Amino acid sequence: MAKATGTRSTATSGQSTAKRTRSAAETETIRVALVERRDELQTEYDVSITEITELQRDRLADSAGDDQADTGTKTFEREQEITLANNLLERITQVERAIDRLGEGNYGWCERCGNAIPVERLAAFPSATLCVHCKQLEERR
Repeated sequence: MAKATGTRSTATSGQSTAKRTRSAAETETIRVALVERRDELQTEYDVSITEITELQRDRLADSAGDDQADTGTKTFEREQEITLANNLLERITQVERAIDRLGEGNYGWCERCGNAIPVERLAAFPSATLCVHCKQLEERR
């Protein structure tokens, strides 16, 4: 049985505890989906890093006669590629965190208020850690 947070009343935490129970089959289905997503992102990241390395090698070999504009363009493109790779790495980290939360019994519950995260939100963004309301409050800051 999951722990009730100390910030809720007894009646609320009792309801919350009952809702937090998830069957082993449900947990396993969610875990498999998260692991598959993490593996997809990891493959995409690995391909991205390989492509960045190859492009960098090609740029270094083909830089003779470049003027400032060419150098600037190549630098800008490289920075964009690295940013995209870093975004993939961040998404991998988020999915791994969701897998950890699932193992702890906290998956699907808002880290801030403790309310359930709507199934629709989890379907769209499986590594969500905040409910819609708390996420909106966070984005306003």
